[in-house]
Amino acid sequence: MKGHALHAFLRPEALPTVFCPGCGNGLVAGALLRALAQAGIALRQTVFVAGIGCAAWIPSPHFLADSLHVAHGRAIPTALGVKLRRPELCVIVVGGDGDIAGIGGNHLLHAARRNADLLVVMVNNLVYAMTGGQVGPTTPHGLPTSTTPYGNPEYPMDVAQVVAAAGANYVARWTTAHLPQLEKALARALTLEGFRFVEVVSQCPARVGGRLAMAPVEAMKWLRAQSKPVGEAGPEEIAVGEYVVRHRPGLLRTLKEQNHGGA
Repeated sequence: MKGHALHAFLRPEALPTVFCPGCGNGLVAGALLRALAQAGIALRQTVFVAGIGCAAWIPSPHFLADSLHVAHGRAIPTALGVKLRRPELCVIVVGGDGDIAGIGGNHLLHAARRNADLLVVMVNNLVYAMTGGQVGPTTPHGLPTSTTPYGNPEYPMDVAQVVAAAGANYVARWTTAHLPQLEKALARALTLEGFRFVEVVSQCPARVGGRLAMAPVEAMKWLRAQSKPVGEAGPEEIAVGEYVVRHRPGLLRTLKEQNHGGA
């Protein structure tokens, strides 16, 4: 599914998108739609849940599918409610690093611990982009932001590593400069049960690129140059690849087996 074929999965009234020129969100949207096609999952079988932020606009209002746009940081518990009520549906959470790892960090950890049957796609643009470019949990050390104009004094959280340690079945990270690998990771995640987490490090031309005087194309070249395989990346580099692949029973199967055992 390439080029104009993607338009069959988008709402005409929502085009053109609201994203800034050069934003990576459109690339993530295309990768996710292509991965769904590869996995053989129709949009009518899918529900997207998003919170607040730039990345939350990827599924809603653009995708021609059922979606819920909920409070900041609350996409994961809402999605779990949908999955528990309608287990036959594919439920996907899409959000940014501020929404998923910052405001919603507690929900992220416990969904991974429970091995909840959800796919979470976190678009990491390194800051709270929509609200002004403030420092966030994934902002690199030393990066200037609107709230740390002299550089971030803190060190970022490796969200993929944290989610893997918390118990997720599948965790991977790629960048918008690795679209074939990203699509493959998303397609694989869609075939697994339990909690699946795919992080996408993305350029933000408005809040990050502007401060660094870096055009979107240069930012994507930088992302590729800074990326190294998991286990080989240094502290200032971006670890890409699969962090963990497990095949433990997901929460739904665990609950079903428990209920049948007690009958």
